[in-house]
Amino acid sequence: MKASKKLPTEPLSIKAMPQETIWWLPRHEEKLAEKNAMERVDLVFLGDSITQAWEKEGADVWQAFYQPRHALNLGFNGDKTENVLWRLAHGEVDNIQPKLLVLLVGTNNAGHRMDKAEDTALGIKQILSVLAEKLPQTKILLLAIFPRSAKPTQKLRMLNNEVNQIICSYADDKKIFFQDINHVFLDEKGRLTSNIMSDFLHPNASQYQIFADAIEPYIVELMAEN
Repeated sequence: MKASKKLPTEPLSIKAMPQETIWWLPRHEEKLAEKNAMERVDLVFLGDSITQAWEKEGADVWQAFYQPRHALNLGFNGDKTENVLWRLAHGEVDNIQPKLLVLLVGTNNAGHRMDKAEDTALGIKQILSVLAEKLPQTKILLLAIFPRSAKPTQKLRMLNNEVNQIICSYADDKKIFFQDINHVFLDEKGRLTSNIMSDFLHPNASQYQIFADAIEPYIVELMAEN
């Protein structure tokens, strides 16, 4: 008898599932309530801890740049692509039509589980597919996954770079626009220093102004077109 061939299994990165931490589902419920209480939502930031930190490290910058634009922060610490997919499936962008959504996700797929680059990219592609269905009039600014690890030759930096090389092809410059702002965080040799990201992963508070300045031209342009 011939041995039966193993069917390929779907990567975890595309299987919508919640995080199993105590605070996560309550935050989801809080975000649903916040969204529903807003008069309108014109701008959404969707992602992981780097996005959630607009509420703390980047709070002053958020207040200046995004609060006047009726912005909603849907960043959750520790989220991988499958966690974002679960949140989208459970109402986080339902009944809104923002002009623009800024998506930054994927570094936790690399760091927590060391997913293959193609699997993380597939998770991001699935998020974009769900967003296209739920927010057909919304433009997406897809950001390259931020640099991590001190040196450009370190494994997790290279893994994130591999993902970026794939996801840049998802841009059609009609609904999805890709931008790589990673150079603003790196020195001339591509190194990441502790005064930029003290843990070589999360931008320090001082960097949220840099972050905002780097994406501002794209936000202005893309929100004006709607």
